[in-house]
Amino acid sequence: MKKLLILLVVTLVFASCNESKETGYVINGNAEGIHNGVRVRLAQIDEKGKQVIKDSAVVMDGKFNIKGAVEEPGVYFLSADGTPGNMVFMLENSDINIDFNSKMPMDSKVTGSESNKSYEDFQNGMLEFRKEGEAIMKRFQELGQEPAPETRDSIKKAMDNMRQRQSAYPLSFVENNNDSYFSLNLIQLESSRPTFDVVKYKEIFESFPANLKESKRGQIVKQRLDELYKEYEKIAHLDLGKIAPNFESKTPEGETVSLNDLKGKVTIIDFWAAWCGPCRRENPNVVKVYEQYHDKGLEIIGISLDGAPNQKDPKKAWLDAIEKDGLEWNHLSSLMYFNDPVAKQYNIKSIPATYILDEEGKIVAKNLRGAALELKIKELLGNP
Repeated sequence: MKKLLILLVVTLVFASCNESKETGYVINGNAEGIHNGVRVRLAQIDEKGKQVIKDSAVVMDGKFNIKGAVEEPGVYFLSADGTPGNMVFMLENSDINIDFNSKMPMDSKVTGSESNKSYEDFQNGMLEFRKEGEAIMKRFQELGQEPAPETRDSIKKAMDNMRQRQSAYPLSFVENNNDSYFSLNLIQLESSRPTFDVVKYKEIFESFPANLKESKRGQIVKQRLDELYKEYEKIAHLDLGKIAPNFESKTPEGETVSLNDLKGKVTIIDFWAAWCGPCRRENPNVVKVYEQYHDKGLEIIGISLDGAPNQKDPKKAWLDAIEKDGLEWNHLSSLMYFNDPVAKQYNIKSIPATYILDEEGKIVAKNLRGAALELKIKELLGNP
């Protein structure tokens, strides 16, 4: 009987220990160089995109400590009063050590968070693109003020290629890390970009394990993807491989013409405006492409989004820009700014924007600029 009571007591003690076991996080911070009394703040971005303080601690003897619990791993921010910016990391329920870099918080070191490793992998990948871009720019600067045209074009193509790969990197990362809480956060972040490919991201999201898809963050991401997919379905007819929808608009002389009247072997539909700085800076490149390939069948249809509220005479601004920039191709506009019927039909939210059509009128590329545009036309029509 006595042995039975002892066994029962031991069992209760172990049960009590298990019940009281901590399941939250502990952030052990090293804050070398930060004075006593400085407050460190832990924050998170809420669903409205606003940074919200979740907790804070005071630095004493170069140390700080924050305890709490999270429902699931997520992206958090840590900052210290008087330091530039903040650091970003994945917070989860574990013992986490942070060496806070007071001079450059983004370079702080984090250990103890498994989910943070995925975030670090992504950042390292982005860092490689940054280094590549810096190396290209350094090469350009070393050539002096007026490098040879072929050298300048080669460098520009290298930069455009790097930017395209950098733009595609988040999607590739999510696809290769579909078991990561950080990937859920990355999808949510990328979904606000105008170039977000909801079809591909939605397909990858379905490959995530059930525990991630059913998590709180997973449900938020799913809802966002579903909303964007519904919007996408309205413009699916503008996907690559689809026949570009026909349209009608007015020439500067007031004549009504259609896309079908103006198409060539290859056609660029170029949405631009006299007031658009990036459009005007891109125009010399478009002129160059037109001059090289027009005789081989290239046609360009410029759709002007002039008619902005601050334009006193939008038609004059439109015609002056055509003449000044030497745009010797087809021009159409209703002078209705972003309410232009063709712009709305083609879902134009910002400019410059382009659609490239093949000889069958199929959409083969979108929003190409610089060397990328030239390379695509060369691919479709061959050497000039």
